[in-house]
Amino acid sequence: MDSTVRELRLRTGITVPCFVDGRLVHGRAAGLPLLLLHPWGESRHCFDRLIPLLREGSDALAIIAPDLRGQGEAAKPADGYSLEEQAEDVAALLEALGIPEAYVLGSSSGGYVAQQLAVTHPETVAALVLVGSPLSLKGRPAFADDVEQLTDPVDPDWVRESLSWFRLLHTVPAWYIEDRIRDGTAMPAHAWKAILHGLCEAVPPTEAGTIDVPTLILWGAHDSLLPRRHQEALAARIRSSRLKMYESTGHLVLWEVPERVAEDTAAFLAAQPDAWAVSKRRRPG
Repeated sequence: MDSTVRELRLRTGITVPCFVDGRLVHGRAAGLPLLLLHPWGESRHCFDRLIPLLREGSDALAIIAPDLRGQGEAAKPADGYSLEEQAEDVAALLEALGIPEAYVLGSSSGGYVAQQLAVTHPETVAALVLVGSPLSLKGRPAFADDVEQLTDPVDPDWVRESLSWFRLLHTVPAWYIEDRIRDGTAMPAHAWKAILHGLCEAVPPTEAGTIDVPTLILWGAHDSLLPRRHQEALAARIRSSRLKMYESTGHLVLWEVPERVAEDTAAFLAAQPDAWAVSKRRRPG
C-alpha cells in the first residue's frame, strides 16, 4: 500500500503534516505502529534514510512521522513550545490518527519529547527507543547565545555552521546534510529560540514522573553533548531499559549510523510482548 503525507488539524490548535505508512488503516495495522519524533531544528525528513531500512527489516511495522510544532512544514505559532506542550501535540496527533498506543522512537530532543509523552500519557506508549536522547537539558547550552542572535530569514550559512556543534565521525551523504540545512532555514527565528527555551526550562521527564515501558537507549560513545554518566543515569531511572553504546559515533547517531539504529530498533521491537506484529528481516526464498 502507498504511503501518504496527511495534514492533521490537532486539538491543540495547530496543523501539522504527517507521513503515514500505507500499512496503517483507520489507525490500525498488523500491530502497533512506530512513531518517529525528530530533533529540534530538523523535520520528519531526517528519517528519510531510516524509514526504508526499517521497512526492509519488518514485514508488518507501520511507521508514522510528523513535523513538530514550529519546524518543517508544521504551523509556526508564536507560542506553545514548552516540553509539556510539545508532548501534548504528539498525544493530539495520535488521537487525530485514531491510534491509541504506539511504539515511539525519538532522536536527540525528539527523545526528550518522547520521554515526556511517556510520563504524561503513558497509555499511548508501548515501548521507547531513545536515540542520542538527553537525561536533562536544564541550564543554558554553549550555543544558546548564537541562537538568541538569530533574525529572520535564518541564514543557511548560519545553519551550516551550527553543524560544527556536533562532531561527525562517520561520512554522512552530502544530500542529507543539505536537507537538514533546508530544515533549519524553514524555521523562523522565534521557533529556534522558543523550542530551545522550552527544552532547557523543562523539568526533566524522569524527574517529573516515572517511565515504566520497555526502553532501548542508543548512544554514541563520542557524544560531546550528552555524557556517558547521564546516559547511565537515564537507563537507571527507566525500568526495563537497556543502554547500547556505539563506539566511534558522536551525538548525531541517526545521521551517522542509520543502519545500526534500524537493526537494533527492529530487534528490540520484535522482542516486545506483541512481537507478532513485527516480522523478522525477510530472507530470500
